[in-house]
Amino acid sequence: MGNNKKNVIGITMGDINGIGPEIIISALSDQRILNQLTPVLFGSSKVISYYRRLFKIDDFPLFIIKGNQPPNPKRVNLVECWEDNVEMKIGVATKDGGEKAAKALDIASQYLEKGIIDAVVTGPINKATIQSESFDFPGHTEYFGSKFNGDPMMFMISGDLRVAVLTGHMPLKDVPAAITPENITNKINKIKQSLLIDFAIAKPKIAVLGLNPHAGEEGLLGKEEEEVLIPAIKDQKKSGNLVYGPFPADGFFGSGAYQKYDAIMAMYHDQGLIPFKSLSFGDGVNFTAGLTIVRTSPDHGTAYNIAGKGIASASSLRSAIFMANDIIVNRNAENE
Repeated sequence: MGNNKKNVIGITMGDINGIGPEIIISALSDQRILNQLTPVLFGSSKVISYYRRLFKIDDFPLFIIKGNQPPNPKRVNLVECWEDNVEMKIGVATKDGGEKAAKALDIASQYLEKGIIDAVVTGPINKATIQSESFDFPGHTEYFGSKFNGDPMMFMISGDLRVAVLTGHMPLKDVPAAITPENITNKINKIKQSLLIDFAIAKPKIAVLGLNPHAGEEGLLGKEEEEVLIPAIKDQKKSGNLVYGPFPADGFFGSGAYQKYDAIMAMYHDQGLIPFKSLSFGDGVNFTAGLTIVRTSPDHGTAYNIAGKGIASASSLRSAIFMANDIIVNRNAENE
């Protein structure tokens, strides 16, 4: 951005009554982040001050951006998204907490649209309390897809483990109807493009999971594999793509076969995210692929049950910040 050699990464505070603010303070206290990038926090200095007092943190210098001031590359920057005082109710889901999270998200999106920040990392939100006329989405993924006129894909990343889901935030009863040749081709192409450009993998290998137990057992336990998935995978191979499957999901993860592939496409949310979160040990990142902008987030929620206790890990948020920066670097290299 401008003459600043470091990428500018926005970070939204998320629900102020969850673990978002405390893991943000913890993550942004890591000097490695300031050495590699310029963080811009979207939220409230009053909330930060509240958590600093709560945890007795003396040294967390903020540069509060006013007007058209550029971010300070040597400090943690903050954009004030609201001026009013907030009644903190740590560990409690409140409508006010949802409204404040939505304000921070909206302002960060404006900065992203204008190119003031290069990427955004979103803090955990409560999907129920954030709902309003301006935020009528199942989650961040769909919000950014609408905001930036794209077809987003949830891509869960932890090291070399990358899991995408064909159907995302969808009721399980609606999943079989969504398993179509068009959807499969579209999703595989998105995965391939993201691996090539966002992760700089030259010849990506992609595994596809089956929908049914034992991947349908040759039609005995379901027809989707025989009628849709296998033909779609064959078409991918004819096009020269390294796509394999469909694999029975339980054995695929249980045997460690997932380690042989650059990405895995699961058929539905829990099929992909349960093994992912079991294997990622709190370091996972949710990346919204398929958009012109870069958005990542930690792979966990608001965790009200541990909020304010000083035991929440910032590891996933820290990974999300570094990953957003790395993806920007890879995209810039591709453009050059």
